[in-house]
Amino acid sequence: MRTGATRGTDVGGVGTDVRAVGLVTGWGKGLGALPADAGRAAAGRSTIAIERRPLDGERFRRATRECVLGVAAVQALLEAAGLTRADVAGPATALLYVTAGGYGASNRAFIEAAVTGKALHFPYTAPSAVPAEVAIEFGLTGSYLVFVGGATTTIEALGHASLLLARGECERALVLAVETFQECEDLYARVRWLLGRPRVEAAACALLTPGPGRLTVRDGAAASDLTRRARTRAGETLACAPLIALALGLESGDDVLHDTCE
Repeated sequence: MRTGATRGTDVGGVGTDVRAVGLVTGWGKGLGALPADAGRAAAGRSTIAIERRPLDGERFRRATRECVLGVAAVQALLEAAGLTRADVAGPATALLYVTAGGYGASNRAFIEAAVTGKALHFPYTAPSAVPAEVAIEFGLTGSYLVFVGGATTTIEALGHASLLLARGECERALVLAVETFQECEDLYARVRWLLGRPRVEAAACALLTPGPGRLTVRDGAAASDLTRRARTRAGETLACAPLIALALGLESGDDVLHDTCE
C-alpha cells in the first residue's frame, strides 16, 4: 500500500503495514455505515454530528465529547483487528494524535462556562487531552506525539509512525484522528467556502506494524481515486480523511493504496 502527500519530501518506505482501521462517524460505526454519496445523504444538512457515546467510569463524567470519541475509535480498532487491550498496552505502542479542530468545542465550552454554568476543567482545552485519555484508558506508555492540522498532517503522522517503527522505537503505532464540528457550527458557517459539505464528525484510528513494506509515504501530485472515494462517501472529515481512505483500501483489498490530500 502506498500513501502520498502533496507536499514535503519522501519520508521513506520503511517496511510498514496497516493492520486495521477503527472508525466512528456521524453516519454510524464502521465503513458499512457510510452512504454511497455523503452529499446526497446529508439532504441539505451542513453538519453530521456524532452523539456522545456513553463510557463506564467516573473518570469520563467530565471528559469532553472528543475524548470519548477518541476512546471509541481505539476500541473500534481493537475489534476490527481482533485484539484485546492487553495486546496494545505498555511501552511498545506509540500513539500519534492528529486534529485540525477537534479541541475547538472544549475551548468554547471553557470560555462560555461563566454563562452556561457548565464547568469544564482547563486541561481539557488542550489538544493533548484526547490522547491523554486514550493512553490512560488503554494503558499506553510508549512514544506520544500530537499533530495539529488537517489531512496532510495526518499523512505526515503516518510517515512519522513508519519512522518510529523502522528505528525500532516501537513495535506498533496507533495513528488516531478526531474531528468535531457541532459545538462550533456557527464559526464554521462563517468560513463555509473553505470547507466542503457536509462536515462530518469522525474519529478514526489505524494500527501500523512492521510488515512487508506495503505502506510507504511519499509525494503525491494530486488527489487519488481512493482519496476522492473517501470524500464522496464520508464527507468532509479533515484529519480523519486519510485514515478513512486507508480503511476503504483495506476493505477493497487494494494491492496498492495511493492516498493523497489536496
